[in-house]
Amino acid sequence: MDITSAMVKELRVKTGAGMMDCKEALTVAEGDFEKAIDCLRKKGMSAAAKRSSKATKEGAIASYIHMGGKIGVLVELNCETDFVAKTDDFLALVKDLAMHVAASNPLYVRPEEIPESVLEREKEIYRSQLVEEKKPEKIWEKIIEGKLKKYYEEVCLSNQKFIKNTDITVDTLVSNMIAKTGENIIVRRFARFQLGEELK
Repeated sequence: MDITSAMVKELRVKTGAGMMDCKEALTVAEGDFEKAIDCLRKKGMSAAAKRSSKATKEGAIASYIHMGGKIGVLVELNCETDFVAKTDDFLALVKDLAMHVAASNPLYVRPEEIPESVLEREKEIYRSQLVEEKKPEKIWEKIIEGKLKKYYEEVCLSNQKFIKNTDITVDTLVSNMIAKTGENIIVRRFARFQLGEELK
């Protein structure tokens, strides 16, 4: 089947992947969008997995100030080489991530960073709800797993839907950049300040 430029553009908007990658994925998937998205995700994830052991000592820190100085964000994004760190795509990504943090207010970069005590408290709340709802105990674990997944989507930057394209997560956005640059890229840390917020 003919893969039109409109199809490629639509897939690019949905996934954030490069034009050539989108065209290739649509060709492999014979025009099936869902299969093409899966194909791109596998490519991005496998590229990310291959690069994950590479040291990331270079990168950039971006800031974003919102609401006339009422919210401020700093994000550190790391990569392997100074060459990639200076590219427009990389700098645009770290700026987008700073804007995303300002808007979505994550608490952690990824689920592994959530303290065990916080997770236990969440699980305890879920168990209390399940007792209240009189759910059978044998399905608790499955329900708690689903609730935790939702919790990660709320509080972890990597699991949140990207504000500029809610079809993908921040993790997928970074994986797409890994596939594009051929380098390991990781969000190292972020800090978000809101005027007048309580200091912990």
